Amino acid sequence: MSETRQEDNLQDLMQDASQNDVQARWYVVHTYSGYENKVKVNLEKSVENRGMQDLIQEVTVPMEDTIEIKNGKRKTVSRKVYPGYVMVKMVLTDETWYIVRNTRGVTGFVGPGSRPIPLTDAEVRMTGVENVPIVLDVEVGQDVTITSGPLEGFAGVITEINKERQKLKVSVSMFGRDTLAELDFVQVRKL
Repeated sequence: MSETRQEDNLQDLMQDASQNDVQARWYVVHTYSGYENKVKVNLEKSVENRGMQDLIQEVTVPMEDTIEIKNGKRKTVSRKVYPGYVMVKMVLTDETWYIVRNTRGVTGFVGPGSRPIPLTDAEVRMTGVENVPIVLDVEVGQDVTITSGPLEGFAGVITEINKERQKLKVSVSMFGRDTLAELDFVQVRKL
């Protein structure tokens, strides 16, 4: 794809962003392998030096703790969940795109050509970079269908809702008995 065509695509995306609500979204940035933490530090310095904390709000390298056993001893080790990638929460503008794209160690955004594609709320939840609350319009006593997990396909009645924890309790009739199951909001659908 030619350079002018890439710039046109980026301009279209910027125009779309300016017409819609201007809220920060999560984008995935590809880096050289092993440079994830350096990219995070360099990008955070650039943002601070330019006073752009309102546009580039967060830069993270998702980590997970795993237990390794070496020489008979258990050891907790932090590992990168997505080696070669950094997550950036930002408002996409020409300037923010330029700053991220030209940070040392960055090879580009994840998306077609040079056009960054934001993560969906489901993808953000799945990657664990941010807890995106789910809005579920249900009440105690309503019927729901379980959409995932061991009780997938069963129907039940909501007995309790905990919005802070994003969980609910559902009474499911199994083998002639009512069984209480605690489920996440993402595991049910209103009938």
